[in-house]
Amino acid sequence: MGSAKNTSTAARKARIEEMRKAERARDRRGRVITITLSAVVVAALAVGGVVLFQKADDSDTAASDGKSAPTFKTTADGEKVWDAKKLGRTHVTKDVSYAMTPPVGGDHDQVWMNCNGDVYKDELPERNAVHSLEHGAVWVTYNDKAKAADLKKLEQKVKQTPYSLMSPVKDQKDPVMLSAWGHQRTVTGAADPKVGSFFSTYVQGKQTPEPGAACTGGKAK
Repeated sequence: MGSAKNTSTAARKARIEEMRKAERARDRRGRVITITLSAVVVAALAVGGVVLFQKADDSDTAASDGKSAPTFKTTADGEKVWDAKKLGRTHVTKDVSYAMTPPVGGDHDQVWMNCNGDVYKDELPERNAVHSLEHGAVWVTYNDKAKAADLKKLEQKVKQTPYSLMSPVKDQKDPVMLSAWGHQRTVTGAADPKVGSFFSTYVQGKQTPEPGAACTGGKAK
């Protein structure tokens, strides 16, 4: 009788131990599944974040007419560069929804803005100014946050430089910006050394789609 009892007790203990092992195994599987699912969720969120970031970045360069617009790359020193081959060059007679402000290229009016060191006090028709960039001009633009002293010095530089023009652009992001065909940068003011390097590089520079084309005889506002 004692032997049978001992055998029964041993069997229960063995059964309990088996149940405990099974429970521990389930717990381990549950932890593995939880960790795996968490990793999947984190990865999905990371990918989703990248996609959203890319979409947000693309939205900065997307044309409002729904057409695909060229994206830009930013150099180490802050200059934005667009693929010139993807900037339209068709002459149009209607408004163009440019992907950047001020525009650095794209379809434009058949008449260029005079850019023989011309300084304009009012905002320019973008389509005409873009045509000037196609001819190799550098366009200096500013908003109402620009300092008067800087504007005076920049006016002097423009007036002394053929293939350049200057005008206000109220809605631009920064106080003073420089644009050429496919290139754009913000400068801190007239004394910024990047002003001189931008002019020397892009006035009739290698980026010019129509080098030697006139900067006179166009639209004079």
